[in-house]
Amino acid sequence: MKHTIPERKDRRANRRRRGSTGGRPAGFDKAIYERRSEVERTINALKGFRAVATRFGKRAYLFQGIVTSAAIHLRLRS
Repeated sequence: MKHTIPERKDRRANRRRRGSTGGRPAGFDKAIYERRSEVERTINALKGFRAVATRFGKRAYLFQGIVTSAAIHLRLRS
């Protein structure tokens, strides 16, 4: 997923004040930012499961199974 972070108001004002030497504006795509927010909320919901938060399954395939079952549980709950 491509990163996207909105530009702060003070940086935007300083860039405008400096004119042509202020640099180019940071790239920002609202659709990508909304998707990023959705992914962050999902990850935080998964961390609500104790086995996922503590990495109960130490092996990668066990941890993947735990995360998958937690994701299925979240999907069925909503």
